Amino acid sequence: MHNTPFSIESKIEILERNTPIAMDCLEECTVCPRECLANRIAGDTGECGVPAKLMISSANLHYGEEPPISGTNGSGTIFLSGCNLHCVYCQNYPISQYRNGEYYSSKQAAAKMVALEKRGAHNINLVTPSHYVPLLMEALLIAYKSGLTVPIVYNSSGYDSIKMLELLAGVVDIYMPDMRYADSKYSKIYSAVDDYPQVNRASIREMHRQVGILDVVNGIAARGLLIRHLVMPGGVSGSAEIFRFVADEISQDTYMAVMSQYFPAYNAGNYPELSKRLKLAEYKDTLHKFEDAGLANGYIQPFTG
Repeated sequence: MHNTPFSIESKIEILERNTPIAMDCLEECTVCPRECLANRIAGDTGECGVPAKLMISSANLHYGEEPPISGTNGSGTIFLSGCNLHCVYCQNYPISQYRNGEYYSSKQAAAKMVALEKRGAHNINLVTPSHYVPLLMEALLIAYKSGLTVPIVYNSSGYDSIKMLELLAGVVDIYMPDMRYADSKYSKIYSAVDDYPQVNRASIREMHRQVGILDVVNGIAARGLLIRHLVMPGGVSGSAEIFRFVADEISQDTYMAVMSQYFPAYNAGNYPELSKRLKLAEYKDTLHKFEDAGLANGYIQPFTG
């Protein structure tokens, strides 16, 4: 049984109603769970490192996502600069931490989305959107009124504001969050937030409430939740606990991508436990834990450690 797609008309109605509410959160910023209260409207940058203006690193067709996201034509991927996490091992650190990119108006961003659909993109894939939600809502409203029809993928670290997610209900078709850590002591050391597990689990619950189990039609994701889990060395990820949470509190039918591509990027070399690549034995053990939790819908990558 397929999930009912969100209509473009209903998305426009939701965005017209909710975008002003979201935009109000930028003046004393509460757009992400850090709630740093920076006046991003006035140009302050806060924890994410960017003011109230979209900064885009790239917008192109991308073929390296999970199979139902990339499909055959590619995912219309928009890499957004800055991040509300400060992960010492970030593999995209030039974009997330150094904020490489250029500023775009909402109208210009909307034009990028429409252009990607015209090139055949199966979806519009917003990468690291958590600190830009109000601005992306503004851009999406323009894009829908300009003819955008493909699903929206919200591709985040999983450290998301419940309020922002609620304002997006009925707009985002596919949520693709990370589940990074089961233990807050690791999230504090490696990502500079001490509440990641609690915030992350609440976000996952809300995402699932909105879109349900991933619905794949003719090999392409149409709507639903796809969770990503990066396996890190030394058990830092807490994989078994994360898998149990998903199986017990979300659904054993939940789709998960269990990823093996960790390598010591950015500042990971300063942390002995993260300064080495993942071992094959560690990855195989994680896959056993995935099966032990009763999860079956996994996108398992070839080992690349």
